[in-house]
Amino acid sequence: MALKNLDACRRMGLISRMKTALKSLSFACCLAALTLRSSFAAEPVKEIQIWPGAAPGEKGDIGQEHDITKPSDELIAGKRVIRLGNVSTPTMAVYRPPSDKNTGAAVLVCPGGGYHILAMDLEGTEVCDWLNSIGVTGVLLKYRVPKRQGEEGHTGPLQDAQRALGLVRQHAGEWGVDPKRVGVLGFSAGGHLAAALSNNYDRRAYPSVDEADEKSCRPDFTVLIYPGALTVQKENDQIAPDLKLTANTPRTFIAMASDDPVRVENALYYALALRKAKVPVELHVYPTGGHGYGLRRRQEALVTTWPDRAVEWMKSQEFIAGK
Repeated sequence: MALKNLDACRRMGLISRMKTALKSLSFACCLAALTLRSSFAAEPVKEIQIWPGAAPGEKGDIGQEHDITKPSDELIAGKRVIRLGNVSTPTMAVYRPPSDKNTGAAVLVCPGGGYHILAMDLEGTEVCDWLNSIGVTGVLLKYRVPKRQGEEGHTGPLQDAQRALGLVRQHAGEWGVDPKRVGVLGFSAGGHLAAALSNNYDRRAYPSVDEADEKSCRPDFTVLIYPGALTVQKENDQIAPDLKLTANTPRTFIAMASDDPVRVENALYYALALRKAKVPVELHVYPTGGHGYGLRRRQEALVTTWPDRAVEWMKSQEFIAGK
């Protein structure tokens, strides 16, 4: 009987040691998973104000910057969206890939939001995370919104974008960026801003501030995702007057869904205008998908695979390595 009890105790001890080992292994696996995730999760190296003082014409009278998202607002792919409003102090946040993955390319990211708010995670931080995963430095532009009363066109956001691109080139060496491979990527209204920047680079829309404004603010390439306001619907979809395309407009990638309520004609007619100007363009029009999906994948929406096509395009244009 004593031998049986001793044998049972030994078995219980072995089971206890096995449980302890499994717990340790489980903890180690979780730690490894967290470490792996953190190695790919984008974190800004720095966030800097793009103007040394107040932005041009800024009165600071629009109220405090804050996330205006309400609990009742629509979720995108099951997740909430940060809708940042009342931006009067423009900034740029620099997200750098690991040094062993850095391709030297950089992209200025312009979130959308109808020039009313900025979708800062959906079309901002999540985009920089993706860019870092393909070895590209992401520079997230927090430009001024909403559009100021009495402002002509979208002057403030264009000033912010021009200034930001000049700063990227000024700090290219410090940030591990090739100044000849700096692009711009915009969503929705941010797509219009990216297109405006791509066609308004000869002159700054503001008086020069410092040496950064002596650098070119022309993007080397442009990526437009469900862009809006590129054409004037009431004028048979003529290209918007602030977008004066020339043969020097940067080569462009465009993706949009046919059922987008912002109207796919923006993409179609802009691509045609690029072609007429002899600017290389790649256009992807998907049958369905709607608007405002960012990079959040939906199994039923083929349009959400646009990042794969964009990577292929950037490789084909030799902005990033074609491995």
